[in-house]
Amino acid sequence: MNLKCSTVKTIRSATVSRFVTSAPSHQKITNIPLSRYGICFILNCTTSPKSVNNYSDFKRINETVAKIKGVDSFDIYSCVHTKELQYIIDSLNNNEEFKQYEKTGSYQYSNALKTYMRFLCAKEIFSNEAKKVKLPSNLTLQQIYYGAPGTGKSKTIKDLTFGESVIRTTFHPDSDYASFVGTYKPITEEVTLRDCYGKKVIDEETNEVVKEERIAYKFIPQAFLEAYVEAWKKLGSNKKQYLIIEEINRGNCSQIFGDLFQLLDRNEYGFSDYPIVADKDMQKYLEKEFAGWEITNKDEINQLYGEANMVNLIMKGERLVLPSNLYIWATMNTSDQSLFPIDSAFKRRWDWKYVPIREGRDKETNAPLNWYINTGDKQYDWWSFISKVNELIGSLTNSEDKKLGYFFCKAKDGEIDADLFVSKVIFYLWNDVFKDYGFDDKDFQDEEGKILSFDRFYEDKNGKTNVDIAIVEQFLENLGVEKASFNKEEEEIDAAPSNNETKGNDNTKYKFNGSEPLGKGDLGISIIKQYLKEHPEMKYSEIKETFPDSMLGKELKLKGLIVTRQEIENAIERYKQRAYGFYKKDRKFYSSDGVEFYVSNWWNITNIDSIIQFAKEQGWTVEPTK
Repeated sequence: MNLKCSTVKTIRSATVSRFVTSAPSHQKITNIPLSRYGICFILNCTTSPKSVNNYSDFKRINETVAKIKGVDSFDIYSCVHTKELQYIIDSLNNNEEFKQYEKTGSYQYSNALKTYMRFLCAKEIFSNEAKKVKLPSNLTLQQIYYGAPGTGKSKTIKDLTFGESVIRTTFHPDSDYASFVGTYKPITEEVTLRDCYGKKVIDEETNEVVKEERIAYKFIPQAFLEAYVEAWKKLGSNKKQYLIIEEINRGNCSQIFGDLFQLLDRNEYGFSDYPIVADKDMQKYLEKEFAGWEITNKDEINQLYGEANMVNLIMKGERLVLPSNLYIWATMNTSDQSLFPIDSAFKRRWDWKYVPIREGRDKETNAPLNWYINTGDKQYDWWSFISKVNELIGSLTNSEDKKLGYFFCKAKDGEIDADLFVSKVIFYLWNDVFKDYGFDDKDFQDEEGKILSFDRFYEDKNGKTNVDIAIVEQFLENLGVEKASFNKEEEEIDAAPSNNETKGNDNTKYKFNGSEPLGKGDLGISIIKQYLKEHPEMKYSEIKETFPDSMLGKELKLKGLIVTRQEIENAIERYKQRAYGFYKKDRKFYSSDGVEFYVSNWWNITNIDSIIQFAKEQGWTVEPTK
C-alpha cells in the first residue's frame, strides 16, 4: 500500500470542501486538531464506515507500531505528515504479525490507514492556501536603518523599541562568530575544597566547609543566543524580543553570522524557512536553557517543517529556528560602507529603511532644537551649518555618503563649543571628506587667499594649544552660515537705543586691541572680560563698583550691568538669553569671593562711549570701523 498525494487531488472540490464547511469559520486548516476534525474528515471521505469505527479505537495498530519502534506506546495521530505516515505503513507491511491481522480483519486496518493518508494529503494540498495569512505589514522582522552619520538611526530604533525587551551589540572589525553567538571562556568559580581522599575539608575554627576558587571553562552565550533564547521563551506570551546590531557594516557579516545566515530566510509566519543543526556546545547550552519549557502552539510550528517533533528538536537544542517574535534590527553609516562591503545575498534578506538628514526636533513638542555653534564671540545656527556644509560636500564629492546629520555632534544645553566643533566636525571634514578633493574652493581660503589647512584651526600661545576662533569664524562665514536666532535678536538689541534716550542707529563696528570687528554688545563684553582677566583678585562688590549700572544709561530697563545668578534667575527669558547670555559660557564669570555673575550686552549708540572711555583709560585701543 503506497498512496500518493496526487491520487487524492480529485477530492479537493467535493470531499474536502464538505469538511472545510463543516468546521467553524474561524478555524484555519493548519490549526486543525486531529482528534476532532480529523475524524470529521474521515467520515466524509471514507468508503468503509466499518474501518472508521475501528480506527477510532485502533489499539492494535498502535501496539504493533510500538513493538516495531521498541517503545512503550505509540499514537498514530502523532504522524502529521504524509512522509511520516508512509514510513509507518511501510514498516507495518513488512511485519508478519501485522500481515496476519490484516487477513483476519479483512484489511480494515489498511482501509483506515488509507483514509488517514487521504486526510494528510488533502491537508498538505490546502496548506498553501492557509499560509496566505501574512505577518502584519508594519512588523518588519529584519531591517537595517541606514543613512549619513548623525541622522539619528540609533535614536529612531531606541524610540521604536521603547518599553520592549532589547539586547544590543555593536559590530567592529574584530567581531566574529564566537563574539556574536557564544563560545567557551575561562571563568572563576567557587568550589568545595576536598582532600586527597575526596572528602570535604572542614575549617577547624569555624567548623565550615572550606571553599576555593578554580579556573573552569564554561559556554558563555553572546548577544545572538541571549536574544534567541529570550524570544523562544516569550513566544507563548506574544511578546517581542529585539536584537539590535549597531554599525553592522563595520564587521565582516559573512564571518560573524556564519551558518546563521541560513536562518534569515523567514516564512510567512515569521519563522526561519530553513532550520540548521546546532553544534554540540550550543546544543548543550540550549537544552539546559529550555529545560521544562513548553511551546503552546507546537503542532502548528511542526506542520511548517514536515516533522512531528521539530519543536522538540528546537527545545533540545538540536535545531536552530528563528521564532516569529525575534526582531533583528541594525544600523549602518553610509560613510562606512567600504569597511566591509555587504554582499547582495545578505542584503536581500533585510528590509532597508533610509533615515534622511533633517532638522532636529524635540520628541515631545516637535519644536526645533535650535542648537548653535558658540565661538565665544559669536553664535552660529547649527542647522544652517549642516545645510551649508552638506551642499559643499555634495558639490565636491557628488555623493550623499559623507554628509552630516543633525546629531553628528551632541550639544550640551543646545551649545556646541568651538573645541568640540573643531575636534569632531572639522577633523571629520578635513580628514575623511575633503582630503581627496583638495582645498582649492574659496570656502577653504581666508581673506588673503591662503588655504585653511587643518593645523590653522589651532594656535599656540604661551605654550598652550587652543582653538583659533578667528579661523573657525572665517570658515563659517565662508559657508554663509546664519547666526543663531537669539544672536540676531541680540544684535538688534546692541544697536537699538531706548525710546527714552537719544534716538538713532548706526552699523559701526569696533576693533578692540586689534581684534576682528565687533558689534557694540560684543565690544562692551570684551572690554569687561579683559579687565576681569587682568584683575582676578577682585571681589564681587569691587566689580560692581568698577562697572556701575549707570554706564548703561540714565533710565536702565534691565536689572543691571553686572548681576548675580540669583538676581536673574527669575527674570523673563528674553533678558536671560539676550541681555545676559544666561546660557553662554563666555558670559558667565566668578569673582574671587566665589560669586557667580553675568554681564549684560545692552550697549548701543547712546551708551557705548562710556565703555570705550573706560577701555582707553586702561591704555587699550578701540578703533571704529564701518
